[in-house]
Amino acid sequence: MNTMTMKWLLRREFWEHKGSMFWAPAIVSALLVLLVGGTMVYGMAVHGAPGIVHVNGQAVNSGAFAAAMPAESRAMVAKVASGMYIAAGSPLFLILSFVVFFYCLGALYDERRDRSILFWKSLPVSDGMTVLSKAITALCVAPVISIAFAVVASLALLLVGCVAMAIGGVHLGGTILAQPDLYLQPLRLAALLPVYVVWALPTIGWLLLVSCWARTKPFLWAVGVPLITLLLVKWISYTLENFSGSPLNIMPLAQEIVARLLTGIVPGIWFGFTGGIPPGMHQNAQGPDVQVLFEASWMTLATAQAWIGALCGAAMIFGAIRLRRWRDEG
Repeated sequence: MNTMTMKWLLRREFWEHKGSMFWAPAIVSALLVLLVGGTMVYGMAVHGAPGIVHVNGQAVNSGAFAAAMPAESRAMVAKVASGMYIAAGSPLFLILSFVVFFYCLGALYDERRDRSILFWKSLPVSDGMTVLSKAITALCVAPVISIAFAVVASLALLLVGCVAMAIGGVHLGGTILAQPDLYLQPLRLAALLPVYVVWALPTIGWLLLVSCWARTKPFLWAVGVPLITLLLVKWISYTLENFSGSPLNIMPLAQEIVARLLTGIVPGIWFGFTGGIPPGMHQNAQGPDVQVLFEASWMTLATAQAWIGALCGAAMIFGAIRLRRWRDEG
């Protein structure tokens, strides 16, 4: 019964927010393919491939250069293309951050504002199931949809790029198809979903708690309270330093807490709390090692701040469940 109830609750959330969760990434991915891919196709159709390529200051016929391109160089280009093509879908993850942020802010507030909560509470569905369905939608459903569109858009742009290079005389289609990264990148991207869930929990919990508690203007409460608290901590630390001569030294902790509350839903934000992107992602003799990025993302789950934040996020979701039991006014 609970499984079936959760299934229908998730369907309800998706259909009520289909515009932001489905059509927004669909439109953005279509625009990416049309604008970026269209630019490459238009450039080749109108201007054609350049007749002369300058290499080390020497003019070389582009056809001769493409024909003489070493196999090692072709393999390098194919490796970089197959390893980094998924980055073309990064605008979709920026859209995901905004979608999840505003979805969570209105998830429990909107039903009180339009008083539809009176109808939903008349149904045999617990507050816990309702709030959890909204948390699962933000943590799993919306990211999975964005990942799917990002993979499709990235593959389409890679195909357009291969066609454009083939017009220029450089045929990389077969070499790219032989690269394992071409097939592993979508799997790696999907496998990062548990990492995203852990790091996004504090923000999801905070936004749902504010959405359930705020009587009006949840955005100002969600963003204003952490920022004003940060300013107060800064002022207290500055004042104590002037009077006692020793700073309070809690600003780094306060800044990290506020950042976890407001930016945890941004994919890849975990590197900002664990020392940055690993050095292996930088260019080396064999091109960028994308496997390092995947492994380093999972290694962030070995840090204490990841799980402390996740526990705090779970506690705030529990608080939202408790608040919903009596917070039913319009």
